[in-house]
Amino acid sequence: MEKFQNSRRLAGGLVVLRILIGWHFLYEGVIKLYNPEWTSFGYLATAQGPLKPVFTSLASESLLPWVDTLNWVALILVGVTLILGVFEKAGALAGIGMLLLYYLAHPALPGSPQLNTEGSYWLVNKNLIEAAACYLLFLQPTGSLFGLPRLWSKNTQNEPKTRIS
Repeated sequence: MEKFQNSRRLAGGLVVLRILIGWHFLYEGVIKLYNPEWTSFGYLATAQGPLKPVFTSLASESLLPWVDTLNWVALILVGVTLILGVFEKAGALAGIGMLLLYYLAHPALPGSPQLNTEGSYWLVNKNLIEAAACYLLFLQPTGSLFGLPRLWSKNTQNEPKTRIS
């Protein structure tokens, strides 16, 4: 019985984590969408680390409008999938990819200046931590516990079965 209760608490914790991360993605996307001043130019132009040439090339005048649009669209889509619990595995994978790109643009490498970041880190920063949390959400989707898939299921009277043990 205790194992079942722990399993339900863990599943509930993952639901909360999924919704919070989804909210973060959605908020960041909506803020970028409705702010006509926002551009990813500064973040890309000040990229550091071994992939600096890739990121600075994305800041070119011809590519930047596409990069900006793809960024806010992807943020909103990931946010919606995670909040609603629908296509959450795809949303979690897209979120991991985005967060790793953000991390690689400004890696928290020892001895490198931390430009356009919220502090000084050593290897691990919030993007890497949130990517790891998205990986957990990918491994253990919870939309059938709390989300649109639960509402859509024909058998809403029964408790959904969790794979958490």
